[in-house]
Amino acid sequence: MSESLDPSSYRELLRGFLKEDLGDGDITTETVVPAGLRARGELIAKAPLVLAGLDPFLEVFRLLDPSATAEIARKDGEELCPGESPARVRGLARALLSGERVALNLLQRLSGVATLTRRFVREVAVTGAQILDTRKTTPGLRTLEKYAVRVGGGRNHRKDLAEAVLIKENHIRLAGGVSQALHAAQPAKDRAAWIEIEVTNFDELHEALEHGPDVILLDNMSPALVRQAVERVRRAEDSRRIRIEASGGITLGNVREFAEAGVDWISVGALTHSAPAVDLSFEIEPQ
Repeated sequence: MSESLDPSSYRELLRGFLKEDLGDGDITTETVVPAGLRARGELIAKAPLVLAGLDPFLEVFRLLDPSATAEIARKDGEELCPGESPARVRGLARALLSGERVALNLLQRLSGVATLTRRFVREVAVTGAQILDTRKTTPGLRTLEKYAVRVGGGRNHRKDLAEAVLIKENHIRLAGGVSQALHAAQPAKDRAAWIEIEVTNFDELHEALEHGPDVILLDNMSPALVRQAVERVRRAEDSRRIRIEASGGITLGNVREFAEAGVDWISVGALTHSAPAVDLSFEIEPQ
């Protein structure tokens, strides 16, 4: 994985996380561990995983101890087996102990997102469908979680509400219908990356096709219905430029069926809202 994160995108986040965890100070470490003692911490995978978030992990210790150094053996995007060590950190023992929980929590979370994303991506291999995330991210962690999705081989959907028009069920209801909503959205074409509308049945699909949106989102349809919908869109005039997205009720067990139904995108909220943290440990010993 060649992509890297700009530290400026997460450094202030890390400072906030440390402030939350340290409070008025790590009373245990400050009491038990000598101030000048130096130590080495080794990061170890305890289960199979896709590594994501190593740079923020290391930055936690640099914030607490600017003299901290790291020996990096693996990179984000690489798959680790139990017992493998992607990195070692050397620095003040107090810094390693006080930063351990924040650093590990974040790394386990982001690696969990990347690991789950990789599983979904593999399920749809050679179908042509892409796995996308959603905005169902942890507040404050969107940039990092969407990075982890990319590390896992997925693609990011909208980064925020300003990037694209996505007309969903509530928008349609408040606008007065599919046609009204798409008509009202036209002035936004110049500043939106794309215009997309969610449809839940074939009546809405046919109405949407009359206005030629950039993307049609098939929401909570079965794979069989998605296949029929894809066929109808592809038969429509000039429909090759319309991307088709499936979302809702998609799992590792059925994602291949959706991909084989012919969609371009499959958005999966579970990538970020339900990814389990992976098992990593940070073992510290005197240097």
